Amino acid sequence: MAAKITMKWQDGMSFEATIGDNKLTIDATPEHGGKGKGPDPKPLMLTALAGCSGMDVVSLLAKMREKLEEFDMTVEADMTEEHPKVYTRFTIEYHLKGETLNQDKVIKSVKMSQEKYCGVAAMLRKVAPLDFKIFLNEKQLSID
Repeated sequence: MAAKITMKWQDGMSFEATIGDNKLTIDATPEHGGKGKGPDPKPLMLTALAGCSGMDVVSLLAKMREKLEEFDMTVEADMTEEHPKVYTRFTIEYHLKGETLNQDKVIKSVKMSQEKYCGVAAMLRKVAPLDFKIFLNEKQLSID
């Protein structure tokens, strides 16, 4: 199975990507010659990572019949100072809330995403370490 997108230059540093039936504008910040009409390309990698893993976790918890009330994620990445500027470490924080969420099932769903299902995490892990933290109802869980 192949993946394909198309990219069309708009003006300046701005491009419009067509991804299936969706369109996305990518642009540089003004200090890099753009107009800020859309996100920079590198943070989109972090968005893909969060989206991929987040969808896994929601799906797995639903299959486990867990009632998720709120779910937020944060992805941070360290980057080199020299060009080409590349990410050297990724950290994902999963923040889940639910009065009846089972701690063991939350941990299991995140680990299954990270170890088995999330292709974006698997790809990025080949180039840099990827760490994760889980918070359930604002309390950090031990995942060892």
